[in-house]
Amino acid sequence: MPRVAVIFTGGTISMRHESDIGGNVPSLRGAELLASVPGMEAIAEIEPIDWGLVPASHLSFEQVLEIGGILAAQLARPEIDGAVVVQGTDVIEETAFAWDLLPLPTKPVVVVGAMRSASQDGYDGPENLRNAIAAAADPRLADQGVTVAMGGELHGADDVRKTHTHAHGTFQSPNAGRLGLVADGRVTMLRRRRAIRLQRIPKQAALPVPIIAVALDPQPPQVDPAAAGLVVAAAGGGNTPPAYLDSARRLIERDIPVLLTTRCPSGRVTPGYAFPGGSSQWWEAGAIFSGTLDALKSRVLVALGGGAGASIEELADICAAFGGGRSTDP
Repeated sequence: MPRVAVIFTGGTISMRHESDIGGNVPSLRGAELLASVPGMEAIAEIEPIDWGLVPASHLSFEQVLEIGGILAAQLARPEIDGAVVVQGTDVIEETAFAWDLLPLPTKPVVVVGAMRSASQDGYDGPENLRNAIAAAADPRLADQGVTVAMGGELHGADDVRKTHTHAHGTFQSPNAGRLGLVADGRVTMLRRRRAIRLQRIPKQAALPVPIIAVALDPQPPQVDPAAAGLVVAAAGGGNTPPAYLDSARRLIERDIPVLLTTRCPSGRVTPGYAFPGGSSQWWEAGAIFSGTLDALKSRVLVALGGGAGASIEELADICAAFGGGRSTDP
């Protein structure tokens, strides 16, 4: 029978309502969550790891890399067939992509949470966890990078987005579509993907990496000259006011990575507009176009890539795999 390591970190899936406090707080440890999962013994043997009870909105890059180290160590064990990370959903699209970038052993890694606490009607934690364990035990997912298992669906970490604050079906893959379905302990694959990974696991993230977004009639952006990188969420296909490009040029000229993405929920930026601040000017200036990576995932790439010592060219090559890249003659 497959053996799966399950790392419990907290999040809504671990929460109960505390009336004296007036809301949900993390309280359920791994053993309690596993006890709520029906039929798990027929799917896999479990090695639980109680890492913590942390709301996802509190997670740091340091903690994400610590969990990444645990994943690397567990997956390196020959008796472990896959791993699950149980966490809150608030930043799951970022943490999953962070682990997707790490050169982990080629085994299934599945990230899972819940949209309802254990005190609420419609608590989806047990079913989601059962589905995640089933996916982590399926060898067909070994080369699919990190996946997110929510609401009976599997999504690739590179594309998954949280699209609604509270809906059960909040997680979507707007560019490539879901990877598969999982129910009753069985996985149905709908497509395949290829994970794009860094050359090494960074000891720490390169920070700060601010995100500046275009809005109607914005103030000129204030960019920290000490930034380790910059992500610009442009309008439409990659257009900004001229002041945004002026600020970014000062970083680009110092070989600090600047990634251009779009504030649109799907799609990618492309050269095509030659007016001041237009996408073609960003391309000519040497910005890296992120492809289908959104601003949140682009920031994760810059922070972890910088921490791993990745060059501008290496970051551009990663983005090229998602339909982006960088001019060869900036």
